[in-house]
Amino acid sequence: MGDLTFEFWTVWSWLIIGLVLVVIEMLAPSLVFVWFGVAAIVVGLVVALMPDMAWQGQLLMFAVLAVMSLVGGRLWLKENPLQSEDNGLNRRAEQYVGRSFTLEEAMSDGEGKLKVDDTIWKIQGPVLPVGSRVKVTDADGTILTVEAE
Repeated sequence: MGDLTFEFWTVWSWLIIGLVLVVIEMLAPSLVFVWFGVAAIVVGLVVALMPDMAWQGQLLMFAVLAVMSLVGGRLWLKENPLQSEDNGLNRRAEQYVGRSFTLEEAMSDGEGKLKVDDTIWKIQGPVLPVGSRVKVTDADGTILTVEAE
């Protein structure tokens, strides 16, 4: 029976490690594990072509490929950011721009409150009485800017 260290590093070991890392990325998205998984899969494919490669060379190749793929992936994502299907995701106030609502409280000194669905928003705009129709023209954080409709 040989040294377990030498017997462990096979094509299948690298492919399984790579797939496990990709699955971890799916379960806990961080865009880190996927690059390590890709590096492990590439090492597995190289080992399939060169089965006599020493385990030290395999680990060195994995380390170099992992760093290269991580840095390369980050640079690529910086130039090509991921696009969400919902551009208003985590920017709820911006979803109300262009919509009209009825004031349930009068505005005074250019400020007031507006109930939208289950949330009360701070608003700024002209002084308006209760029952006025307003249109949201801008959103800055949690403050909506309105104008009389």
